[in-house]
Amino acid sequence: MMRPQALIVSAPGTNRDGESAFALELAGARSTTVLLNDLITNPQVLRESQMLVIPGGFSFADALGAGRLFALELTTRLADSLHQFVAAGRPVIGICNGFQTLIRTGLLPGDQRHIALGHNQRKNGQPAPFVCEWVRLQPRSQRCIWTADLTEEIHCPVAHGEGRVAASPETVRLLQDNDQVALTYSGGNPNGSVADIAGITDTTGLVLGLMPHPEDHVLARQHPRVSRGHRGGLGLELFQAGVRHAAQL
Repeated sequence: MMRPQALIVSAPGTNRDGESAFALELAGARSTTVLLNDLITNPQVLRESQMLVIPGGFSFADALGAGRLFALELTTRLADSLHQFVAAGRPVIGICNGFQTLIRTGLLPGDQRHIALGHNQRKNGQPAPFVCEWVRLQPRSQRCIWTADLTEEIHCPVAHGEGRVAASPETVRLLQDNDQVALTYSGGNPNGSVADIAGITDTTGLVLGLMPHPEDHVLARQHPRVSRGHRGGLGLELFQAGVRHAAQL
């Protein structure tokens, strides 16, 4: 299988680019990390890539809202290039802060469908603090190229303060009917997301956004309970699915 070229775009405050690069390399891709400003100066780097990754962290210190300034830079400087990238069938993934960014760029259904990522909430609706714990994810979407072939639950951590998927019942039903709910929380919802949604895809199935960090569990030994015999599903399988698709381009 050809090793597709994956582009990881980082901004000031991004802190999961190294983990994302490691996951992509294990999954069979070649990866390059580029600073946002350098990509704006040389968008040819995007055109030469087969995959795009917006990693997690606290881009621009979450000023004016998580992912807002990152998304603003992308949409004002690179909107045409990003849409052409997806139109060419190339997969995109945004993780945590990257998910927040993709929602705000419009590459994932956001404001136009009244979907937002809000502050964490408890079951009683009260505000919840920053959450950092391990969760289980159930793959749901056959439309999404990142999850279509996955059958096993993925175990990986979450680490966010604004990760609650907020949407009206009508919007949730639309996402479900269109097979755009890519991943749901299983065995516990850490942030109050509606319908336990952990990740969504766009209508093409190429773009995936999720709050948990599959790049932090690509080796069995990364799980904190591996010494007790834990063998939870690896996030590596998610990246392998994206790489398989990109390798065919």
